[in-house]
Amino acid sequence: MIKKHTLNNGLRIVMEKIDYVKSASIGIWVNVGSNNEDEETNGLSHFIEHMLFKGTKNRKANEIAEEIDNLGAQMNAFTSKECTSFYVKVLEENIKEALDILSDMFFNSLFSPEEIEKEISVVIEEIKMYEDSPEDAVYDKLSEIIFNESPMAYNILGTEKNLKTFTQDKVKKYMGENYSPFNTVISIAGSFDEEEFIRLIEEKFQRWGKNRVKLIHKDSNYQKKVEGINKDLEQLHICMGNKTFGRHDKNYHSLLVLNNLFGGTASSRIFQEVREKKGLVYSIYSFVSNYFDTGIFSIYAGMSYEQVEEALRTILIEMISIKNGNIKEKEFTRAKQQIKGNYILSLESTSSRMSAIGRRELLYNEILYPDEIIEAINNVQIEDVLNVAKELFNIENLSITFTGNLHKHSDIEDKINKILGEEYEN
Repeated sequence: MIKKHTLNNGLRIVMEKIDYVKSASIGIWVNVGSNNEDEETNGLSHFIEHMLFKGTKNRKANEIAEEIDNLGAQMNAFTSKECTSFYVKVLEENIKEALDILSDMFFNSLFSPEEIEKEISVVIEEIKMYEDSPEDAVYDKLSEIIFNESPMAYNILGTEKNLKTFTQDKVKKYMGENYSPFNTVISIAGSFDEEEFIRLIEEKFQRWGKNRVKLIHKDSNYQKKVEGINKDLEQLHICMGNKTFGRHDKNYHSLLVLNNLFGGTASSRIFQEVREKKGLVYSIYSFVSNYFDTGIFSIYAGMSYEQVEEALRTILIEMISIKNGNIKEKEFTRAKQQIKGNYILSLESTSSRMSAIGRRELLYNEILYPDEIIEAINNVQIEDVLNVAKELFNIENLSITFTGNLHKHSDIEDKINKILGEEYEN
C-alpha cells in the first residue's frame, strides 16, 4: 500500500512498504529542471545536482563518498527537463545514516568557488561527451526544434559559455529561488518503519521554509524543419519526430502501445522491415518522451550514407500503413503484453518503485496503484491506437535532424526533402 504524508511546510512524503526485501530506496525529488531556466541560467539545475556532492559544512566531498561506501549503499542523482532527483539505495538498518548524508548535502552544501571552478570543467567534459554521441546529438537538436521558444528546448547540461559564468552567488541564488518544500517530494520504497521514517524526515526537513515557486511556462512555436549537424562520422544518424501530448492526456497509454508496435521492440514494424528484412540499418527504434503537458514521438536510425533514401522511405511507408488502419490484432496484443510485462518486472526493483511514486506525486500530484496502470493498458483498443496514429503520423508535420560528414555528403538534406515530398497516401 502506498501512503502519503505532508509536513506543515508543504513537503510531501510518499511511502511504499515492501516487507519481503531487506533494503530501501529513498529519493528527494525537486520540480526543478531545464524548464525552470532562461537563457542566462540554462544549465544551473544540472550544475547544482553536481555541486551537492562537492562538500558540506560537515563533510568533505571524499567523506560523502566514503560514508556511503561504508554503509554498503548506492547514491546518485540526475536532472531532467522537469525535475532533479537525489537518491540512495541502502540496507534497512542504515536508513537513518543515509538520510543524514542526503539532508546534509541538501541543506549544507558549501558551493565553494574552488569546487565550482573544478566542476565547471567536469560538466564541460560531460557536454563534449554527449556531443560525441550521435544519438544524443540528433535527439537534442530535434528537441530544440520541437520545443522552439520554450524553456523545454534547452539542453539540460547547458552550454560551455553559460557554465563559465556560474559563480557561488549565482548558484546559491538560483537554488534559493527554485528549491522549495512546496515543489519537493521525498519517496521511499522497501523495508522501513513508516512512523520512524516520517519522524526522521520531520527532524531533517520540517524547518525548511519557502514560498511557492512559479515555473517558467512558455508555449513552443513548433514548425517543421530538416536540419543537419556536421560531424566526421562513418555513418549517418537520423532522428525524426513530431510533437505530441503530455502524460495526463487520455490517449497516453494508446500512444505507448503505438510506440511499442511501431518501433519499441525487436518485433516491431520498423525493426523488422528496415533492419531484419532489408538490412538497411544496424540500430533503429522509436521512443516517446512525455512531460506534463507536451511530448515528443521520435524515431532514431543509424545507417550508411547510401542507404538513407531507402531506409527513410521504408519508415514513412510503415507510418502511413498504420495511419491508414493496418494494425493486426496479433501485433496489437503483443505490444500491450510487452508494456505490461516490462512494467510488472520493474515492480521487482525498489529503485523503480521509489522513482515511480516519487515522480508521479511530484509532477502529477497523484498516486496510482499497479492494478490501475494495468487496467489502463488493458482498456486500450485498436481504434484508440489508430486515432493517435492519424494525428501523429502526419508526414507534413515531421521534423528530421541528422548528423554525419555533410561536407563529403552534401546532398543528404536534398535526399531527405525529396523522400518527404513523395506521395505515400495511396
